[in-house]
Amino acid sequence: MRVFVTGASGYIGQATIRALTAHGHTVAALARSDDAARTVAALGAEVVRGGLTDLDVLRDAAAGAGGVIHLAQHQGGDVAGVDLAAATAMQVGAGDRPYVHTGGVWVYGDTRGAVEEDAPLSPPSIVAWRLDNEKRVLARADRGGRPVLVMPGIVYGGGRGLIEDFFVKPARDKGEVRYIGDGSKRWALVHVDDIADLYVRALGAESGTRYAGVGGEAPSVLEVAQAVSEAIGHPGKIASITLAQARDEMGPIADAFALDQRFTSARARAELGWRPAPRDVLKALAG
Repeated sequence: MRVFVTGASGYIGQATIRALTAHGHTVAALARSDDAARTVAALGAEVVRGGLTDLDVLRDAAAGAGGVIHLAQHQGGDVAGVDLAAATAMQVGAGDRPYVHTGGVWVYGDTRGAVEEDAPLSPPSIVAWRLDNEKRVLARADRGGRPVLVMPGIVYGGGRGLIEDFFVKPARDKGEVRYIGDGSKRWALVHVDDIADLYVRALGAESGTRYAGVGGEAPSVLEVAQAVSEAIGHPGKIASITLAQARDEMGPIADAFALDQRFTSARARAELGWRPAPRDVLKALAG
């Protein structure tokens, strides 16, 4: 199958191109810049020049593909509006062919134990905009479309991702890892290669379905901080900060990192045969 991918030059996007290729698919990848074009071309993808606001480009690229995976997120104002307009254009182009949309598990808020995809939603402000967009995307299942929603946990692996950006890099400068609260809350994590495999499998999913993309472990924030302190070469150099301090340092994303979340991936395992590889998460983060 020829698959059109947005966000293909990014962290998850590159892994998804590799996963698609491994499954025998060909890839057409949206590229807004010369650097992005070089990145996706080096991975064997056909370059489609444009960005998320180029709606004609998105619609035509989707129409020329057997399926679509939307990974990109607009960097700028009106994130919700740009995302919905882009998703709508691609769904129109895709017609009755698969369209896989990216969400995220943060929209569930604190889960109070392990939950499934039908759990109540209570998003922090930074991701609250997703709720209406995802509802509209999935509603096209009633109008002949084939939308599927993949909701990744916090993605890690390969020395990149949100943990790297918001914890590892600042810790290298400070010489210690700062974590929020008493460290008892848990994060729902997923390795980048595993979530890429889920995106590929979601192309064959039933229309209107949503999948939580999380691995088998949900380590505590304290355990993550200890692992990151190993990674920066200062084992045990960790310090607790309040949520207010975290907001000052990180911005609104601090509220998402302060969530306590656990999920089961039973639906993706049962319906798509998804099998995240057995991994020592803390060892990987400490590496």
